[in-house]
Amino acid sequence: MTNQKAVPSYNILINPRDLRALRDDIWCDDPVPAKLVFEKRQYNIDIAYRGAHIRKFKKKSYHITFQRSFLGVKEIHLNAELMDKSLLRNKLSLDFFSDIGNLSPESRHVNLTINGKYQGVYLQLESVDSQFLKRRRLPNGSIFYAEDDDANFSLMSPLDNDAKRAFDSGYSRKLGSKRDHHYLSDLVYKINTTTRSEFEKEIVNYIDTNKYLRWLSGVVCTQNFDGFIHNYALYRRDNTGLFEIIPWDYDATWGRDINGKRMAYDYVPITGYNTLTARILDVPSFRKEYRKILSDILDSQFTVDFQKPKIMAMHDQLRPYVLKDPYISSDIDRFDDEPDFIFDFINKRNHYLKKHLSGV
Repeated sequence: MTNQKAVPSYNILINPRDLRALRDDIWCDDPVPAKLVFEKRQYNIDIAYRGAHIRKFKKKSYHITFQRSFLGVKEIHLNAELMDKSLLRNKLSLDFFSDIGNLSPESRHVNLTINGKYQGVYLQLESVDSQFLKRRRLPNGSIFYAEDDDANFSLMSPLDNDAKRAFDSGYSRKLGSKRDHHYLSDLVYKINTTTRSEFEKEIVNYIDTNKYLRWLSGVVCTQNFDGFIHNYALYRRDNTGLFEIIPWDYDATWGRDINGKRMAYDYVPITGYNTLTARILDVPSFRKEYRKILSDILDSQFTVDFQKPKIMAMHDQLRPYVLKDPYISSDIDRFDDEPDFIFDFINKRNHYLKKHLSGV
């Protein structure tokens, strides 16, 4: 390894009885007690599987909560990233959102061992919760996770094309009180019922439109098809009453879909999806602002020149560990090919978006 920063290692110790219970029912969300050893210190934890379809994979992903603070956080998510043969896309995306001015979870790659058996390279994701706000010295507020396709900012469910049971369907509250569901429901109601002539002046009382347009630019650039109706969190600042959107789980990006298959660089249109996006881009002043934000990003952060050093540094750091990962070491050739694949995607996607900027 050539002067690359070492990937930190976590060793998790689980009573064999509890480990069997965990493995016997992969769909159970009940955690089991364990210990996490890091830099010669032990931390008492609760551990459970996380995700939906990814629970079927041999390399599992985990949700860990700490009984006391661990490096300034109370919980983390360890993602196996098994369908992304580069192991880079999620972190690359979350860092990209931070670079373009969005709130975004911190992430880092780690090595995971459970009861002495090496599990491979994982991506540690920061939880979007009270600690997330505290670490950034942000105002108190509520946080909702968009958990399914009902989080589409519409009154209709895309699942059955019928009216939703509630305006806040599709979300789970991570932080706040029952009262905060009223604010979320009111947001969805206003998005869908405010007249076209009143929308521009009304929506700014509910959502930070500049932050939303920056988030939209990030989703459109990285081409996260699922990111418009889930894979995000909503944070409402108590001091302003405005919602802003935070990205989450962005492995199906940079030219690949959720199954790791190639996604055409022009699959997602420059105008994106979902009801809120359509309504915001229906307003000329917001469209102009979006064009300016996206144009600046296409000239700076969403370029091969900007991303290549980041990508190659991560790739070179991870490669020695990928060679030992029992689940992905056989795909080392694919791992080595992925940076060039991503560079090609950035070039083609950048050209496509610039070509369509004037049509927004």
